[in-house]
Amino acid sequence: MEKVVGEGEKFERIRRVTGYLAGDVSRFNNGKRAEERDRVKHSGVKELLKETK
Repeated sequence: MEKVVGEGEKFERIRRVTGYLAGDVSRFNNGKRAEERDRVKHSGVKELLKETK
């Protein structure tokens, strides 16, 4: 079984949302939350892992 890069490592996901870095959206106002919710999502690690199974 091959090891996945980053497997077993703890890290916090940091996203670039509307022009600045954010660890989470808990402090966003309603407008920023809507902007984040409606933006185009690109494939990430979860989708790549599904493809390998």
